[in-house]
Amino acid sequence: GVCVCVLSVHVFSVRVCLMCVAFALTRRPVASDGLPLVFQGACFAAMGFLSKTVEGALVMAKNATDACTTETIQYEVSEVWLEVQGLRRIATDLVSNRIFMYVFGAVALYYLIRILFKPVYLLRRNPEVGYLAAPRQSLVERANEVRRRRRTGDLPPVYPNGWFRLCESHSLKNGDVKQVTVLGLDLAVFRSETGKAAALDAYCPHLGANIAAGGTVQGESIQCPFHGWEFDHTGQCTKIPYAKDPTNPPPSAKVKSYEITEINDQILLWFDAEGRDPMWYPPELDEITTGKWTFRGMTQHLINAHIQEVPENAADVAHLNYLHGPALINGTDLRKTHSSWKFMNHGWEATWAPHEAEKHLSVLHLKHMLHVCGYSLGFLDLNVVATQVGPGLVYLTWESCFGKGVFVQSLTPAEPLLQELTHCIYAEWKVPTLITSFYMLGEAFQVERDVMVWNNKMYRAKPLIIKEDELITKHRRWYKQFYSENSPKYAFQRDTLDF
Repeated sequence: GVCVCVLSVHVFSVRVCLMCVAFALTRRPVASDGLPLVFQGACFAAMGFLSKTVEGALVMAKNATDACTTETIQYEVSEVWLEVQGLRRIATDLVSNRIFMYVFGAVALYYLIRILFKPVYLLRRNPEVGYLAAPRQSLVERANEVRRRRRTGDLPPVYPNGWFRLCESHSLKNGDVKQVTVLGLDLAVFRSETGKAAALDAYCPHLGANIAAGGTVQGESIQCPFHGWEFDHTGQCTKIPYAKDPTNPPPSAKVKSYEITEINDQILLWFDAEGRDPMWYPPELDEITTGKWTFRGMTQHLINAHIQEVPENAADVAHLNYLHGPALINGTDLRKTHSSWKFMNHGWEATWAPHEAEKHLSVLHLKHMLHVCGYSLGFLDLNVVATQVGPGLVYLTWESCFGKGVFVQSLTPAEPLLQELTHCIYAEWKVPTLITSFYMLGEAFQVERDVMVWNNKMYRAKPLIIKEDELITKHRRWYKQFYSENSPKYAFQRDTLDF
């Protein structure tokens, strides 16, 4: 009986390995047409043989128990041994097959290179995170129901004044065009053939075609895909190909151009409800500009909440040890994060204050520690200085035993209650990509715990604050500077269809 149990476990393990190899080759189930037919046949033949072996071994075990004689048991054990020898021969034949070894080696090398050197990308969309499905209800249905029924509260203006991310500089190559929606605007973001970036209103003044949806770069201009009109980085039309004088369009032929800047590997747009020129610029991170710190990956989450909810977390230091204390292995379902793995937890120490010299900056000093059975694992400590830059940017400079780096966090409202939260990580050369990938995934797990709160909460304009929460009040006073007289407000009435 022990022999048969061990054999069964061994056979199951071999079968699982074969399935994993097949899945790794195609990213599809084992029966995928992407596998070579010869390899498919070999896999299925081996699996079938192993299955028959297990069935035969179990039958022999039953017969051996029923026989209850020494001779019969010895005979059945010898039969099991022969089956084991057959399994070994199958395994030896697979390993000795050069084609199999070459394919397996190539796949293993590919994934090893990805793990060790390639940046990691994690893009999460609604309703993948932030909602709990009810019985007989999908996550999509649940998300729509929460958004429809949730009380929003007495909201501040929805679009504060400041700099907001459009995209990463390295993702917009010369001649590229991107269709971007931010702050309720549809924009055509492009880079000319000489490398100059621009952001224009996406709708052509001619007949309203979306320039970003199919438009192409021609020299220093972007060309509308409908009739071929061309616009330069200032929004002025420079060419109408079918006009009598193509290069002399009327002065009124233009689209709005928006103020942008490129800094820290980001293309940022300036928004001001009063139409004023930029009153401040984000600080430059020399390590990114000079290439000392290189791009290692990005995470992105969509959040259904007011924009102020996210930066306010920096001053809400009391939530850190409760919401983000449980081990990452407990997941992001807030009903279960405190229920298991209690011997492991994250510790946080934090202080927040406005910047003394630059009023549009604030600084959070944060220390992260990992405790296992009450003991701190010092080599996993992370010291972070998070500089909030206006309403939409945070530079989280970190230092650990592996080296230094920074999370560049950007928060951009696409709609009044829809925020795009992006984290890009940069690190010095000596920090292994495997470590930065671990940091990125850990950050994403912790953010997703916040997302579940943000997606379901209402904004309290006058919250019940105790003495230990006084930093939240200070943060709200600091954040008010980014609203002005004409900052757009969110108006919603349940008894009409008007927004």
